[in-house]
Amino acid sequence: MAEPSTNDAPEKKQRGIQSVEVGGRLLDALARHRSPLALSALADAAQLPTAQAHTYLVSLTRLGLVKRDALTGNYEPGPLSLRLGLLQLEQQSAYRVAVPHVAALAESTGFSVAVCVGGPQGPTIVRFERGGYPLHVNLHVGTVMSLSATATGRVFRAFHDPAQIAAMLANQQDAVLPDERIEEIRARGIERSVDAPSPGISSLSVPVVDASQRMQLALTVIGPSGSIDVAWDGPVARALLATARDIAALL
Repeated sequence: MAEPSTNDAPEKKQRGIQSVEVGGRLLDALARHRSPLALSALADAAQLPTAQAHTYLVSLTRLGLVKRDALTGNYEPGPLSLRLGLLQLEQQSAYRVAVPHVAALAESTGFSVAVCVGGPQGPTIVRFERGGYPLHVNLHVGTVMSLSATATGRVFRAFHDPAQIAAMLANQQDAVLPDERIEEIRARGIERSVDAPSPGISSLSVPVVDASQRMQLALTVIGPSGSIDVAWDGPVARALLATARDIAALL
């Protein structure tokens, strides 16, 4: 009889650390629910006794993988989770392709450019290129954009996956956006905000879609209201749309 091939032998199960895997169940529960959770709800979702879940959450909080809201007491992903997520994002083709184009757009227009992807709480800035015009608003990597009050958020509502938008809306409890407004954005392929949500700051935002017409990210040009031209057919809008097309063509 022929000897069995070593390739056919069952793979030997590697030994792991059970406590790490239990902690991972809490992180997985947070990721699946896509919203902050109270201790009891998080313990139930991870199928752990509340006391045991609390012990693990103390350590996960110290590591920065989760954080606890001081007012509500709810748990949500922490800064280390964000950094790990951004590291994973940097390996994705859409992000890698976008980075040099976004830098060139900021340089050519003189205005800041934000790259946003869909996060559990809403559209989240994952890259922010500062332009020459100063902005009196606190925008940075990790900032979550309103789904109704920002041009970026409305672009997501018009072009992003409806199920993910529904989850974001549940977290933000944002204002209702009429269907006709969403259809207008889809028809134009671009959205703007004037003096909103911050007075003196205006923006233009467009989606970047792949070959299957799935939205991968949004590009938003942001500048002082007295300096940035937000006309639908203005130079900033044309440069923004051209950049989105260039990125999409390379995906």
